Amino acid sequence: MTVMIVEDQEIIRKSLGIVLNLQPDLEVVAMAANGEEAVAFAARFVPSVILMDIQMPVMDGVRATELIKKAQPDAKVIMLTTFQDAEVVSDALQAGAEGYILKAIDPIDLASAIRLVSRGETMISREVAKALFARSLAAPAAPKESEYGLTEREMQVLTCISHGLPNRGIAEKLFLSEGTVKNYISSIYSKLNVPNRASALKKASEEKLL
Repeated sequence: MTVMIVEDQEIIRKSLGIVLNLQPDLEVVAMAANGEEAVAFAARFVPSVILMDIQMPVMDGVRATELIKKAQPDAKVIMLTTFQDAEVVSDALQAGAEGYILKAIDPIDLASAIRLVSRGETMISREVAKALFARSLAAPAAPKESEYGLTEREMQVLTCISHGLPNRGIAEKLFLSEGTVKNYISSIYSKLNVPNRASALKKASEEKLL
């Protein structure tokens, strides 16, 4: 069973590689330092399972997962991260990830999770499951897409724009990379048929989107 590790911290990336290569049925065939490399390496090596960090430079793990799953629907992705924020978890799962576990997981349990996901099952750690459950109890029903087709995430980005946040500020607030924020903003411009932020905010105000 082949595995790709996507992690921006070299020491963690190499440590995971050593641990997983000790398993007789697992082989680490590629290691990527960011989401952009992950997309390229996934196409080149076609690993059975991809361990994907979330916060990385160049391209974050959620966006990388979206692109990989679009090109390779059968790819299996496990988000391996220190974050258990329910909204981030939800974004990752909506992007197509089959698993979401914390980096503090025992190496033996990690290997078991890889095997589980490779068989087509879903793996979510207990801590993450609790966060999702708490969010489902506390949060109101998810809003439907606007008449312009803006998704919930795009509406969040648009709201951040209305608060005057720059791309970096939006990225930090929503746990995204600046590249992903730019992609969302481009999509917003396209759906609203506007050329810039000022026009987007004007139209959002006129159409009562915010």
